[in-house]
Amino acid sequence: SPPYSLEKMTDLVAVWDVALSDGVHKIEFEHGTTSGKRVVYVDGKEEIRKEWMFKLVGKETFCVGAAKTKATINIDAVSGFAYEYTLEINGKSLKKYMENRSKTTNTWVLRLDGEDFRVVLEKDTMDVWCNGKRMETAGEFVDDGT
Repeated sequence: SPPYSLEKMTDLVAVWDVALSDGVHKIEFEHGTTSGKRVVYVDGKEEIRKEWMFKLVGKETFCVGAAKTKATINIDAVSGFAYEYTLEINGKSLKKYMENRSKTTNTWVLRLDGEDFRVVLEKDTMDVWCNGKRMETAGEFVDDGT
């Protein structure tokens, strides 16, 4: 079970699933709009906790995954006491980041001997990841490719 309980998370305002090379990461954000409290969880682990914030808008920046990918939650006032929460990954909106990622990576999920494997090829670096771990690889030319 996760290291936190849902009873405590009464101020949970946003949840995102972010697919990176080392796996899919869950980002959860609590925002107490009366106290200004901000708490960021990555995969159930508390990354940031600020109990009393006089400024209710702003941003929180933290790292996600094995490659320490930069993530930022933007907190903006929409109207009155309504807020909008957006997630940026490496300075891009989550949507733009995922669109770009689909061009720069290939991901396969395969089942071998009853076990699931998630394999990711990063086309720009030629890094290969399997179930969250970067693999040692060797580039070799063969008759029908590399």
